[in-house]
Amino acid sequence: MSDARQIAIDVRDAVKRYGDFTALKRISLSIYDNEFFTLLGPSGCGKTTLLRMIAGFEDVTEGAIYLYGKEIEDLPPNRRPVNTVFQNYALFPHMSVLENVMFPLEMMGKKGDAKRRAREVLELVQLTQFANRKPSQLSGGQQQRVALARALAPQPKVLLLDEPLSALDQKLRKAMQIELKHIQRETGITFIFVTHDQEEALTMSDRIAVMSAGELQQLGKPTEIYEHPRNMFVADFIGETNLLEVSVDSFEAGRAVCHLGGGHEMHVDAVDGVGIGSKVHLSVRPERLYLTDVRADPDALPATVLENIFVGTNIMTIVDLKDGPNFTIRAANSDRGNARVFDAGSAVYVNGDKGAARLLVD
Repeated sequence: MSDARQIAIDVRDAVKRYGDFTALKRISLSIYDNEFFTLLGPSGCGKTTLLRMIAGFEDVTEGAIYLYGKEIEDLPPNRRPVNTVFQNYALFPHMSVLENVMFPLEMMGKKGDAKRRAREVLELVQLTQFANRKPSQLSGGQQQRVALARALAPQPKVLLLDEPLSALDQKLRKAMQIELKHIQRETGITFIFVTHDQEEALTMSDRIAVMSAGELQQLGKPTEIYEHPRNMFVADFIGETNLLEVSVDSFEAGRAVCHLGGGHEMHVDAVDGVGIGSKVHLSVRPERLYLTDVRADPDALPATVLENIFVGTNIMTIVDLKDGPNFTIRAANSDRGNARVFDAGSAVYVNGDKGAARLLVD
């Protein structure tokens, strides 16, 4: 069934070349109106290049980009109803916060309405009391919100955000993630956010486009991307996973019997393109595994605890499967007293939630 929502940005077979180097390789995706959409991937994957093409700062070598049904790649940046918040906030140091937010409105010839609109967006980002301060008198998080207010003031149809939280410390980043999501919902503006931070993308996004080497690897909701990765790159890049090379020995009742090495087997839901003898990869998230000291499940794998690593809210346990691969299991810190965390050297069994393990064809 087709999605009836209005499309804000439609990228069709977009290619970007710099001489002999192809930065984007036929990217096609649609971004919906009033959506918080994230372009996610490692450095050099092409996510910022795509954002700059939407903004008009880079031309399109091949393909087309549409904004609400209108082709825009030939429009200069100042004629596109989009604004950008950059990694470097680029606030004017000699201007007050209010003057910084008013500036784009005045440049658009809206001087009469500039102060009222600027005060509206400052209230939205909770900076009204700082209106008369200079940027140097603000914290990094407050400067980020001023840059956001300045970009929102002209009421763009689409707001582009190029890793705007990267300069903030971890605690402030987490607070700003929630605030950005709230502001996007409050304004109804389509946000397109660029980041290399998986947790940031999972926290804020309605949908995520995972990119690598100029190609779109997977597009979907955060839960789809995390729970059902399409390939090995997505499984490995999004969150933490046990990623193992296995061979398929047989099939039983629609499940693949996979050989892990050391005589160990796992029963995994079968996928298209995998037959007997196939060498594929298996992905299983650490939080979907748990340890017991008795073998209650016939599929449980015998192992020995090598190490427990305390990481605050979680405890990461590394186990040895004896001539097979090591597994990492993540348990809540509260599980320490519930026989779910065992001391190093303990003989244990590795158990998995139903459907925890997934086969990846590539």
